[in-house]
Parts: sequence; structure tokens; C-alpha cells
Amino acid sequence: MASIKFNNVYIKDSFTVAGPLESEGQIRKFDLSMDDYYYGEKTFIDAEIKMQKIVIDNLLYRNKMGKKIDLILGGDLSNQITITNFAVKNFSIPFLGIYSACATFAESLIIASNFIENGTIKNAIAITSSHNLNAERQFRFPIEYGAPKASTTTFTATGAVGAIVTNEKSNVKIESATIGTIQDYEQKDATHMGAVMSPAAASVLMDHLNDLKRNIDYYDVVVTGDLGRIGMDILKEFLKINYGVKIKNYMDAGCEIFLKSQEVYSGSSGPVTLPLVLFNKVLNNKKYKKILIIATGSLHSKDTTNQKKTIPSIAHAVSLEVLS
Repeated sequence: MASIKFNNVYIKDSFTVAGPLESEGQIRKFDLSMDDYYYGEKTFIDAEIKMQKIVIDNLLYRNKMGKKIDLILGGDLSNQITITNFAVKNFSIPFLGIYSACATFAESLIIASNFIENGTIKNAIAITSSHNLNAERQFRFPIEYGAPKASTTTFTATGAVGAIVTNEKSNVKIESATIGTIQDYEQKDATHMGAVMSPAAASVLMDHLNDLKRNIDYYDVVVTGDLGRIGMDILKEFLKINYGVKIKNYMDAGCEIFLKSQEVYSGSSGPVTLPLVLFNKVLNNKKYKKILIIATGSLHSKDTTNQKKTIPSIAHAVSLEVLS
């Protein structure tokens, strides 16, 4: 059984930094917004490190937690999660670096929740980031190449997101979670992440509902991240054909950040996509009391893609309850 129930785990606070294009999109209001992709630094890598440091600094400062954080968990899209390693080294806090591609933030919430539920720790920070000009050159092509892109392509979001996970009661409870299994439907197109990741989203959703004996209508909203517009349609069709499930109260975070007029192809991708939408849109909607987030990740590298290997995917589900 891959699902876990939690009785005493909450999200105390979150902090988000968004890139310049994201700040001109559908949400617009974030804790901080970048004016440009360099963010006052000499390189894009330094800019992304700075984003994460700012997130952690603000979470610690405004919650007066200082030495009360027992653990930081997180990762990013860069090789060997370099960004997070460099950001966290400044804080002298125990660190677990993790990687599930764009499902990394959900994985960090699940691991933190387990540590807190069993009493090992009291407070943790879950963090992730992505930067369009870092990720695109690693997984696709450097922007400077001017390579033409397919309409199925998603656009890596720029931003950083962190959240304090704690045993201190707040109005957002982490109620349960389901750890996903790797799915591989022999897709090889790295420009079509929606097709790659939709089966993983469907798999973890059905595992979650079956394990906890719930109907899809139990949730006020199900939020996937980052299938994009085309992938969102694939998931709905996949669920209908393979499981006989019709999903109604559903949004994909990849469709919620950018405007269509911004010409970002099928929508947003990157590990910050889902948490940016969760903390700046979904949790601000008072009609959503029971929320299921399903973070999706494509587990490929440029080497495996160049070798024409198939692209496996993963998805993890986290159930949230808004208590007030």
C-alpha cells in the first residue's frame, strides 16, 4: 500500500518568488517577482541559487524560526541538484537533497510529513526551484539556438517556492499522501511531456482513491502539475478509457500560470509550477476545502533522450485539507 495517512502534519507558511514572465501571467501576485532572469547576478545559475536563498531567508525570518527548523528537503532540475546544494549550504541545517524532476516538491512534502508524523522532527522546510534559461539548455536546447519548438512543448517556469511543514496546527493540514510508481508507456518525444507523464498521474490518482476508499468527487479540486493543455486532455481521456473515471473538478497547474497570449506553447512546466499555483491561487479560493495535488515528473536526461531511450515518468499525490 503506497498511501499514508497523517494526523498531525500541517503547512505553516509558504514563500514564492516568480520570474518576469510568470509575473505577467494569470496569477501576477507572488511574494516576490524578478525583474529579469539574472536577478542582479552574473549568471542564471547564481540567479536561481539566490531565489532559493531568499525563500529560505524569508520563511525563517517572518516565522521567527531560526534554529527551530530541523530539516530542509528539496531539489531542482539542474545536474546533481546543484542549485539546492549551493543555496542550502548557507544555513547549517540538516539537508536531504531529492529528485523527482517536476514532482520533487510533492516528494519533499511526503518525506517531511513522515518525519513529523513519527515524531522524529517538528519542523521542516520543503523547497524547489527552476529557471527557464537553466533548464531549457539541459533538457531541450539553449534559447540562443533559436530551435523551433513543437506545439506540444511546455515552457519551464522560473521561480522558487518553499513551505514550512510542521506539527504545529494551522489552517492547512497535510491529510494523506500516495507515493507513485514509475510508468513507462514507451514515449520517446522529449517535447511532449504531457503524453509522457499523464499515465503516471492517472496511476497515482487511482492508487490514492483505491487505497483510501474514496470517490473522485471526494475532492473539491484535483490539481495536476505540469501536464499542460494537451497533457491535461490526454489525462482526462486516459482516465475515462482505462478506469471509467470522469474527472470534473480538475485543473492542471501548467495551464494556470501563463496567458495564452504569452505564446508558451502547451503551458508551464518545471517543479515550481504546481506549488506556485497551489500557494498563490488554489489555497486562496475559499471554496476549496479538500484538495488533491498530483505532481508529475519526467525522468529523462539529455543523454537518454539522445540515445533514443523511452522516457519513464513518476507522480506523487498529496491530500490537503483547509480547516478554516
